[in-house]
Formats: sequence, C-alpha cells, structure tokens
Amino acid sequence: MQSSYETLKLERIDEHLLVVTLNRPHAGNSTNTQMGRDFLDLWTGLYIDQEGIRCIILTGAGDRIFAAGGDLKERNEMTNEQWMMQHNLFERARQSLMQCPIPIICAVNGAARGGGTETALSCDFIFAAERATFALTEVKLGIIPGGMGTQNLPRAVGVRRAKQIILTGEPFTAQEAYDWGMVNKVCKNDELMSDVLSVARTMCENAPLSIYQAKKSINVSTQVDLFNGFAFEIEAYNRLVGTEDRLEGVRAFNEKRKAAFKGR
Repeated sequence: MQSSYETLKLERIDEHLLVVTLNRPHAGNSTNTQMGRDFLDLWTGLYIDQEGIRCIILTGAGDRIFAAGGDLKERNEMTNEQWMMQHNLFERARQSLMQCPIPIICAVNGAARGGGTETALSCDFIFAAERATFALTEVKLGIIPGGMGTQNLPRAVGVRRAKQIILTGEPFTAQEAYDWGMVNKVCKNDELMSDVLSVARTMCENAPLSIYQAKKSINVSTQVDLFNGFAFEIEAYNRLVGTEDRLEGVRAFNEKRKAAFKGR
C-alpha cells in the first residue's frame, strides 16, 4: 500500500483504523482509470500486508455524493478496445477489494449511482446517511451492472427485489435499502461518521487474526453447501488455536482484564 494516491485520501485515524475517502469531488467521486489503478494497488497491497490495520472505513469526499460510478466524461468517445481495457482494470480492482482480508465498512454519505452502489455492496456492510440514495442505472446507458452488481445485490435484497432495482434503474432511499436488508443502519446526516467510527473501533479491539478468519469463513457461507461451509469454518478455527492472541484472550478472560491482542 502506498502512503498516498492521486484519487484516494488515506487517513490512519487510530493505530489500527484506516479511513479511505474517494477523493474526486469535482467529478462526483466517479471512478476514472486512475482511480481504478489506485484501488487495485491499495487493495492488493493490503491483501499482501495488512500493516496492522484491523478495520477500514470507505467513504466519499463532500456531503452530497458518495460515488457517481464510472466517469462517463472520460469514457465518452472511447473505442471498444479502450473501454474493455479500462473495464478489465476495474474488474481486477473490484475483485481485490472483495478479497481484502480486513473488514471494510462503507459509510455512504450521499448519492451512490451505478458503480458507486456496486462499491458499497462490495464492502462487508453499509452504514448510510439519511440523505443517501442508491441506484443501479446501467440499463439506462445501454449496459448492465459490471462491478458485481448482479451478484451482490440479489444476495443482499433477494432476487425479485434485485430484478426490480436493476431492470428499472430507478433510485431508492437509504431507508428503503435498510428495509430491504442492504444497509445495516441509517444514520442522521451529521452522525454518520461518528456511528461508523464507534463500530469500527469496537472491531479494532478484537483479535485481528480472528477477524480475518471469520470474514473469510462468512464469505464462503454463501458459496457452498452447509457442511462444506462448516468444514471451511473448522479449518479457519484451527488456524487460530496455536496463536498468541488465543492464549492472550483466554488469559485476559480469567484475569478479568481487557485483552491486548498483537495479531500473532
């Protein structure tokens, strides 16, 4: 992971907490080719080395737009080859985001359109401001969601609701997203980040190796049958038995004190 990026703002809030901000407010925080490169480097780097980070918050610059999806101004007059090459980059960036072992909370502070909604869906869970809205508008542009939208949305809201959202391309509110199971919490506009930080800091107090293994196991649960999922869970569980953090957790419980986890 680099220390700075052209299109992303990185801020280490606490020792173990990283805030990543989509930082193209002049363009609605839309994803251009450079942001694709920045995303790919960031998430790939954190897959290789978590750098002591136990939780990530992903949000957008400003207070009106979280992310507007692909930068259509940059895409205007692109050749088919250029479009496909750019999308290949976006595909790898999306996969690397979803494969990041660190839990990622999406703080949707405003409108999320197209790829912006897909980015939120690619995170582990979503907190949204009351003013936030969502939409997958690709069918209005002659394409379909191509950032895992047709895969992640049905898993969040159900197939029938996902078909309505994607095939109409119409926007929906943060409250509707919450009612349908896509958003974990709707926050007052000026309390979004404080609410997200509270949850993130709680997660950062837990054993990091346990968090990473639990996330992997939960992700597998929707991909395989129950008993193969259980087998994966046990493999993930057994990897933690010999760790220093497991010993520390049990010791701290018996000594009636807060555990000091080291990620070892």
